[in-house]
Amino acid sequence: MLTSTNFSSLLNERFFRNFVPIPATNNLSLGERTSDFQRPDIKNGCQVKLSEYRGVQPVVLAFTRIFTENYYCPLCYPHIKAMNENYERFTARGVEVLMITSTDTRQSQKVVKDLGLKMPLLSDPSCWTFQAYAVGQALGAPLPGQFVLDKQGRLRFKHLFSFLSPNAEIETLMEVVEGL
Repeated sequence: MLTSTNFSSLLNERFFRNFVPIPATNNLSLGERTSDFQRPDIKNGCQVKLSEYRGVQPVVLAFTRIFTENYYCPLCYPHIKAMNENYERFTARGVEVLMITSTDTRQSQKVVKDLGLKMPLLSDPSCWTFQAYAVGQALGAPLPGQFVLDKQGRLRFKHLFSFLSPNAEIETLMEVVEGL
């Protein structure tokens, strides 16, 4: 979704660092523990460390593609909105959803406000987390991917970007969550 026709904000360091296409190559196996990370939660103003959920509750990691605060990926925008609209369905089942974006703090604050996000939005402008989870990149931003981790932090589901299926369907994620 474009809210402006001025593309100058797209051409930043992150754009050039992520310009060359790299396919999603995540080779984590189901049952394996995923990489730990700590990132700022822009919505709630705190640091979130993935390992703090281990032994506490399952987590859905939703890596998303937001180019800038004004430019949403047309393949990810509907998924972001759907995840936000269904956030309470996940939390009612004891599952936290952590949405991860490569936008910086200022841009992410605008995204939280613009979309009225209910879920945490973790900012990773360095794209380190995207690289650690090997979700790939193309045309100036990391690619989307979704991972469901059980209460012990073990991978129970992963979905990597493809043009036929850019993001996991909400109902698919709900089925996985209900099976935990």
